[in-house]
Amino acid sequence: MKKQFHLTKEGAEELKTELQTLVAQRGPIAERIKSAREFGDLSENAEYTSALQEQERVESRIAEIEHILQNVELINKPRGGRLVQLGSIVKLKAGGKIKQFQIVGTVEADPLNGKISDESPIGQAVIGKTEGEQVEIRANGDVLSYKIADIA
Repeated sequence: MKKQFHLTKEGAEELKTELQTLVAQRGPIAERIKSAREFGDLSENAEYTSALQEQERVESRIAEIEHILQNVELINKPRGGRLVQLGSIVKLKAGGKIKQFQIVGTVEADPLNGKISDESPIGQAVIGKTEGEQVEIRANGDVLSYKIADIA
């Protein structure tokens, strides 16, 4: 069974842009490899080795992005209802402080920018909950209690 990757429309567009950038790098990398070959002995040619490693990294990432995009399921913005689900923006309140997160798939997760995976401890704790509910989040051996202040 193929794995589906959950992405927002914005996340899918970011991956498409990255893919275009990587594909555009193929030509210059091939030129670096060709130029480095002309330096002679390939076994001691650092420029050649570096160019091959870069080519391998770029091709690997291209294959990964293509696989994700072929198996993507777009997250639609939640409409109505007050349940936390993929795509929801959730405000959690504890001790007068409010933290805001968007629940996204694992590929798009970026905790430093407020995008939390549905498979993370926070994501697992809030999915399916409603506004006003208390949730307990287990992380790093601690249990933190939050109230869901808002769901958008």
